[in-house]
Amino acid sequence: MATDAAGLNLGHAVVLLGAAVIAVPLFRRLQLGSVLGYLAAGLLIGPFGLAFISEPETILHVAELGVVMFLFIIGLEMRPAKLWNLRREIFGLGAAQVLVCAALLSGLGVLAGLPLVAAVIGASGFVLSSTAVIMKMLDERGQTNSPAGQRAVSILLLEDLAVVPLLALVAVLASLSGQAVEAARPVWLSILMAVGTLTALLAAGRWLLNPFFGLLARTGAREIMTAAALLVVLGSAMFLDWGGLSMAMGAFMAGVLLSESTFRHQLEADIEPFRGILLGLFFISVGMSLNLAVVAESWALIAGGVLAFMVIKAAGIYAVARLFRASPRESIERAALFAQGGEFAFVLYGAALAGGVIDARISAIMTAIVILSMALTPVVIILLDRLTPRLKLSMDGIEEANGLQGQILLIGFGRFSQVVSQPLLARGFEIALIENDVEMIQAAANFGFKVYYGDGARLDVLRASGAETAEAIMIGVDKPEVADHIVELVKSEFPHAKLFVRAYDRGHSMRLTQAGVDFQIRETFESAVAMGERLLLDLGVEPEDAAETIVEVRRSDEARFEAQLVGGIEAGRGMMRGNMVTPQPTPFSKPRREAQAINPEAAGLIAEKAASRETEPTA
Repeated sequence: MATDAAGLNLGHAVVLLGAAVIAVPLFRRLQLGSVLGYLAAGLLIGPFGLAFISEPETILHVAELGVVMFLFIIGLEMRPAKLWNLRREIFGLGAAQVLVCAALLSGLGVLAGLPLVAAVIGASGFVLSSTAVIMKMLDERGQTNSPAGQRAVSILLLEDLAVVPLLALVAVLASLSGQAVEAARPVWLSILMAVGTLTALLAAGRWLLNPFFGLLARTGAREIMTAAALLVVLGSAMFLDWGGLSMAMGAFMAGVLLSESTFRHQLEADIEPFRGILLGLFFISVGMSLNLAVVAESWALIAGGVLAFMVIKAAGIYAVARLFRASPRESIERAALFAQGGEFAFVLYGAALAGGVIDARISAIMTAIVILSMALTPVVIILLDRLTPRLKLSMDGIEEANGLQGQILLIGFGRFSQVVSQPLLARGFEIALIENDVEMIQAAANFGFKVYYGDGARLDVLRASGAETAEAIMIGVDKPEVADHIVELVKSEFPHAKLFVRAYDRGHSMRLTQAGVDFQIRETFESAVAMGERLLLDLGVEPEDAAETIVEVRRSDEARFEAQLVGGIEAGRGMMRGNMVTPQPTPFSKPRREAQAINPEAAGLIAEKAASRETEPTA
């Protein structure tokens, strides 16, 4: 394998995947997280390690698509109304954090002996945190959709918006120093193009995307839908990048625009495999980019810079968080999470170097400081988790699951499981109930239920809750991904128990069926069918006819579900009734002779059609 050849080849792909497959499970086993595993793998195989790959920039350009797709999926979860509700966090909290940290870090650079211009540029690159690192850490900690996680996303969005003025600042500083950046746009044109491209993307999302996917869905070609999803993500990212904004911002906005689309879940499923592997490649390429020769030459300066920049930035973030009334714990966690520099620094330092604003040595040192800070973030978070005591919930009157015995184990005791428990209790079955929501347990006690505290997604809790001896296990948790994890544990460790699971939607039902559960049901299906039957009765349909219709609806739903198990969620579309009139095909010219039957069966059908036309009411 010619490892020094420019570009990528099959050998490079094998090395990249092999390094990831070995390093990530090892680091996760050591509880160091996957991000640190990817970075270590990149450092090992990169030009400053074993030198299997000599040009990390080539991989970095491809792997940046992982960050783009990650932001697209985050956007799918962020409906426009939800995004509007976060406007205070985006333009208030986010702007305050950027400005305060930029001022503090610029002052630190000046005190360290840097020229004012170089200090401002260095601070500006470091102040914008790594979207990839932060979103990956939030995802692994399950905090993306928490209130604190949403505030973190808001800050990242503002930092992406800050790309335009910072690049414009580099152009202005370059012109003041007498060296204009090549092909640099005027400031007014940069702002105008950014606003124009963002407006155009919003308009396209509002009026074009849904009809576009609807047209493609009617073709029934699954691979075309996947290609269209990638086209929308990458096209939006490239369009906003051309307009001067970041690719991540473009992908995020595309996700927001499609968040209320009927194709949302299909898009998420199509993008997910690409997102995961490309995001991993991004972290590997960052690890490969760390120039160990520069670090060895200026190790004291770089080590001091990493420590000083992270500490000062963390202090600024903590102060802003407390100013905006965040709790001390959330403020500390945000400071630890955002204390690093980000991938945008590579672009900013490159532009500043090209414009003569900073020299090559300062650019290399600042780049090394940013990369090392990104690598240290997972370590800081791990240390924080280990040193910070967990928040203790009030457990008054609540017992933890331990040594429970019951014929049936119910995991999760929300509204669904409460109803399920009634016929079981009525027939005298012994049931064990576990729930990890303290408030729910306390509320259930007011109605005469003894519910034990326990997280059903943990194997030790399942054992303590009597899963080894239970005849049946019913999973009624709210989150589909948690239910899937519990199903996997039960099928692996307690295969004797019959498994009954509440499904969130049709796609979740398909996953549960494929996982081999004994019974699953969509949480709203039976109530919706009952409502439909009552509507028929109150509209004058005879009870026998109404019951027959409901049986037919159930039969049709089962047939469509079987088709979807084989052909995917888009299969069986023709089996579902819709309320749009289907146009009847008509010939371009009327035939000269009437239709003639070729057998008795055909004659009967023709006569039946003619009779139905005679009895049709005229408008």
